[in-house]
Amino acid sequence: MVTSTHETSHRIFQDHPEVLAPIFEALGLPPPAKADIVPLTPDATEFKPLERRVDTVLRVEPSEGESPFLLAVEAQTRKAPDKGVNWAYYVAYLRAKFDLPVLLVAVCRSRKTARWAAGPFECKVGPWSSQITRPFVLGPDSVPEITDETLVAEQPALATFSAIVHSESRGIDAILNLLAHGMRSFDVATAKYWSEMLEVGLANTPARDRWRELEKVVISYFPGRRTVFEEAYYDGEAKGKAEGVLRVLEGRGLAVSDDVRARVSGCADLARLDDWLDRSGTVEQVEELFDGMPDEPQEEQGP
Repeated sequence: MVTSTHETSHRIFQDHPEVLAPIFEALGLPPPAKADIVPLTPDATEFKPLERRVDTVLRVEPSEGESPFLLAVEAQTRKAPDKGVNWAYYVAYLRAKFDLPVLLVAVCRSRKTARWAAGPFECKVGPWSSQITRPFVLGPDSVPEITDETLVAEQPALATFSAIVHSESRGIDAILNLLAHGMRSFDVATAKYWSEMLEVGLANTPARDRWRELEKVVISYFPGRRTVFEEAYYDGEAKGKAEGVLRVLEGRGLAVSDDVRARVSGCADLARLDDWLDRSGTVEQVEELFDGMPDEPQEEQGP
């Protein structure tokens, strides 16, 4: 079954290969930014009904004359008894199909799963091993935590990936707070993209609930995943839109007065709320939210 973690793993490695930096460092290769990295089909199926699919397969052409190889990336959230056999199949099949050496990479959120995923997984008879599979694990011990806000602005892919990998670590709240603060330097579109990427990647972890409190976007880059602002947007409810406006303002550290809160919460004009939502990500002061806009119609007062 394809999970949110699998989807994010596929997207982030395919679209942002810079997150492969820990692997390139361990292999003694130049940074991935200098390499030619091309996504290949992840299908590793030969005969029905046998069906296997690798999350992401990349063909890597390192710089400075190093030999090309394949990266097969798998997101692994827990120990799975059949994975050792499946991983051995992936490696053997891709090696035979593309005639290139294969590096299998397992992405793990928990240290326990990471220790298991490192293998080795052996196919052996008695003392003799015919095949040994040893994944390269990207987990809490091999991917550094985010401790510098400037890293968020300079390397958003690495910062986002790090937060996903450390989503089950004790310091995840501090990591998410730092990430949210660092995103203030982004333009609106960039903030939306990485915020949604992170929320989907956090999947069903408690860290996702925390991030939903910090999230500052409304348009989903992963339609149908029911992120907090996507719910408000597609439900079309004024209450949800008003809460979104206030959350964006507070998430950016702007002081929201009781009058402003009442004005936003009491508005039933969906178009007006949409406009406020757009403005809330860029205004320097909360009062600028209402600049150039007519006052809301007042309800008639009784005698």
